[in-house]
Parts: sequence; structure tokens; C-alpha cells
Amino acid sequence: MVVAGCTKCIKYMLFFFNFIFWLAGGVILAVALWLRHDSQTSNLLILQFEGQQAPGTFYISVYILIAVGAVMMLVGFLGCYGAIQESQCLLGTFFFFLIILFACEVAAAMWGFMNKDTISKELINFYDSAYIKAVDISGNPSKDSAIKVLEVFHSTLDCCGKGDDTALFKQVVGTLCPRKTQEDFLKSQSCHYKLIELFSEKLYLIGLAALVVAVIMIFEMIFTMVLCCGIRNSPGVY
Repeated sequence: MVVAGCTKCIKYMLFFFNFIFWLAGGVILAVALWLRHDSQTSNLLILQFEGQQAPGTFYISVYILIAVGAVMMLVGFLGCYGAIQESQCLLGTFFFFLIILFACEVAAAMWGFMNKDTISKELINFYDSAYIKAVDISGNPSKDSAIKVLEVFHSTLDCCGKGDDTALFKQVVGTLCPRKTQEDFLKSQSCHYKLIELFSEKLYLIGLAALVVAVIMIFEMIFTMVLCCGIRNSPGVY
């Protein structure tokens, strides 16, 4: 082995952080796959009404997470191998990929912050478009399909209506929410609130995972630079 002393300690710390990084990639990949196939979001995002698919903006962040998790596992393995082999080439490649991943994560975080309310608003608008047709008493041909769409929302989110309690809604509440009694209806929360709550929880989970990964990456970049300098300055390296 070439390195010794403090640099050797840095080597094994880098290996440890890379192993944690590799595990974090696996966890993120697993969480992303769970978010992609979660019954609540899947049931809502596969809906169609009048030829219009439910907005799938949420899946963009999920697909980004899947890609990041897979790349993290690959880069983490590369970092572990480079640290053990004390290879400047592998560590330099690892550092380059870390910079790229970190830049992508910052860009994704900025996109997520700017669009954090977009996902729930799009689905609320989709719900409202079906809601308007469902409460229409003029015999609209789309009424039956609108009621079916609302039934999925109501059963998935355990909600009923928009929370406005209009006289028109009270006339059709028995059709739109057949499983709820009048007492349940008074206690239930609006679907608008439930949609905001659902995707706020999901996005909070994604943001927390991104923050943990960013902290690990910063430490790894520091240790990688120190180890590369240590290898370069060690006796026997020219």
C-alpha cells in the first residue's frame, strides 16, 4: 500500500462513506419504485376523463429519483473500488461523477421547489373538471364517466367533494359518495385538502432523501480530493 498515517485513515473513511453512498442509492431506488407503484398515486394518475389523462407531473420527480438511485449505486461501487486500490484515475473519475450528480441534484431541487404546488393543483383541476360534470343535473352525456372518476378519488383518498357544500352538491352526494353516511360526510375532509396533503408528504420524503444524499456527497468530494493529494505526494509515486 502506498498511503500511510492520516491519509490511510482518510482512505478508509472514504471507503466507508462510499459504502454508505452505495446503500443510500439502493434505498433511494427502492423508495422511488415504491412511489411509482404506490396504490394511492397510481389509482389517481391512471385515470382518464373525456380523453384527457390525469396529470403525471409527479412521475417526473419519481423517474429522476430512479435514475439517481441507479447511478448512485454504480458511482458508489466505483468510489469503493478506487479507494481500496488507491487509484488516482478511478478516484478522479469518481469525483467527476460526483460533481455531475451534485449539479443534477441542485437542478432537480430547484425544479421541485418551483413546482412543489403544481402537482396537487393539476390534480385538483382534473378533479374539479369531473366534479362539474358529475353534479350537472341537465343530463350531460359525460356525467356517468365523471361519477366513476370521482368514485376513484373518493375511495382512494377517503374524501368527498370540494368542501363547498353547495345545495347542488347535497342533491347528488348520495350518488358521489354512496359509502358515506350523513355523519361521515360532515366529518370527512375535502378532496382538495386530501390531494394537497398526499403530495406534500410524498415531496417531503423526496426532499429529505435528496438532503441526506447531498451531505454525503459533500463529505465524499472532500475526502476524495484529500486522498488523491495523499496518493500523489506519497513515496514511490511519480
